[in-house]
Amino acid sequence: MGHGGGGDKKKASNASKTPYVIGSATAGIFEIILFHPIDTIAKRLMNNKAQIFVPPMFRRENLTRLSGVILKDAQNYGFFRKWLSLFPGVWFGAAYKILQRTYKFGSQPILKDYFEKQYGESFVRTFGSKKTGLDMLQATSGALVGIGEVILLPLDVLKIKAQTNPDALKGRGLVDIIVKENFKLYRGILWTAARNAPGSFALFGANSLVYTRVFNVDGPRNAKGYQIFFGSMAGGIASIMVSSPLDVIKTRIQAKHFNQNQGGFSIIANLIKEEGPMAFFKGLTPKILLIGPKLVFSFTVAQWLIADLEIIWEKRGWNPQPKSIPLHEKINIKKD
Repeated sequence: MGHGGGGDKKKASNASKTPYVIGSATAGIFEIILFHPIDTIAKRLMNNKAQIFVPPMFRRENLTRLSGVILKDAQNYGFFRKWLSLFPGVWFGAAYKILQRTYKFGSQPILKDYFEKQYGESFVRTFGSKKTGLDMLQATSGALVGIGEVILLPLDVLKIKAQTNPDALKGRGLVDIIVKENFKLYRGILWTAARNAPGSFALFGANSLVYTRVFNVDGPRNAKGYQIFFGSMAGGIASIMVSSPLDVIKTRIQAKHFNQNQGGFSIIANLIKEEGPMAFFKGLTPKILLIGPKLVFSFTVAQWLIADLEIIWEKRGWNPQPKSIPLHEKINIKKD
């Protein structure tokens, strides 16, 4: 974390990054175990183009259509088969989610610390206050990390196809898919980056905003458990709402068969023409209710574990750090 003094900076820069890796990877593991079925439901609802609910809301036909969208071919089977149908692509999902959370939650604090040391004073002068400068440091580093997340896109593509269009993967092994489809696995990369940047900006920015403005702490290291939870909840909801329109486009691009090459602007034009502008927010309520908890859960676990592991590392002498400093001294600026 950003601390004043040349010697302290050197110590901080040489500090072990192991707590970031362990904390964020553990969050990813628990998330995939608990929430993969919920992610499948949300993806299938976003990819669905037909109207599900026709007034009156609770007609039997509506529930049948909803069940068909969510469960697909397993709709008429027993409970256990229905439950298993919500785990397509779980191995792609596990690889993607663990790597994604390790990268995102692990590297954002490192990048933020770098920006804080190099450009902290500039952020404070530009945005007018130390708290706002810290919030913008968190948000900006989050946005850049979000853009870099596209390197994991092939795993996300395979997970989404398994969840929404399993016929595209039927009878094919991973090696065969990689060799034959290669760059097709990066289809939608620009739309993914366009979704990730504002989404991650909102995630880390709103999270920091709650810490600095509501609880008057500079981050999870100095926060209590409930403060970490509320910070994560604010960040998670903000991220989902901001990224929702582009997430619909991204999901539809990636859900198509490998041989179908429809661009994002074409999808937008057809979506507005056939489904109306509100289709950009299709699945928003299920995402907040279903995906929101998993993002909040993993973000809370990652922040809490990283903060605790850093303290353990320091106590054991594995990760020497300078003492924590008050918020008003953060970013190497003296109190006015």
